[in-house]
Amino acid sequence: MALTTAAQSRTSFDLKSASLPVVAVVLKTTDAAQFAADLAERVADAPGFFDNDPVLIDLAAVREAEAPIDFAAIVAELRSRSTLPVAVRGGSPAQMDAARAAGLAAAPDAPPARAEAPAAPVQEVVREVIREVEVEVVREVPMPGPGTVVVDKPLRSGQQVYARGADLVVMAVVSFGAEVIADGNIHVYAPLRGRAIAGARGNTEARIFSTCLEPQLVSIAGIYRTTETELPADVRGKPAQVRLDGEKLIIEPLA
Repeated sequence: MALTTAAQSRTSFDLKSASLPVVAVVLKTTDAAQFAADLAERVADAPGFFDNDPVLIDLAAVREAEAPIDFAAIVAELRSRSTLPVAVRGGSPAQMDAARAAGLAAAPDAPPARAEAPAAPVQEVVREVIREVEVEVVREVPMPGPGTVVVDKPLRSGQQVYARGADLVVMAVVSFGAEVIADGNIHVYAPLRGRAIAGARGNTEARIFSTCLEPQLVSIAGIYRTTETELPADVRGKPAQVRLDGEKLIIEPLA
């Protein structure tokens, strides 16, 4: 009997390495109040953007800063936005010590970029999104990994669809005041008259496609354009795609 009890004790759990997806917050200021204000302003317009996501705070951009960082305030602000700050990387020794004192684990620095290819973009939390109407109905589609979400009904003003971790395909009109969001690409095989936000979590390779491009706003990885700047005649109301070239949105006809 004693041997059986010992065996059960030894097998009550296993220890294994694991890789988990995290959102990297690239800190660009040591001012916690400024960070809180910017975060509140920019993510308030994207309901459902965070869903208790683990967060890693990247300090590479402020590593040389002399001003101390109030990690307790930053952690509290992130937690209030439905995120779970768990680790920090890239800071000076003093910054890393202060972060550990605030309960954050030290993560390895990001690997350097390879010479033959650009480094993968860091997923920044900062997003530039404009909201003109309050969302009335939210349909969030969680996805465990890469995939595609298909919507075959028209989206009226005030409705929103978010394809988390996936591409989004819409087979009907996206009306003025409606919003489609995807972590991957967005395809609209109908008039796109509302807002389309692709690469919502920092994917700069994401694109937006529509058979009739008439949007209020298009955005890829936080770079956006609104109807305040009129679309060129060769794409307005016609089949077109939106992509990123560096920090610039390119809107061009579909061949």
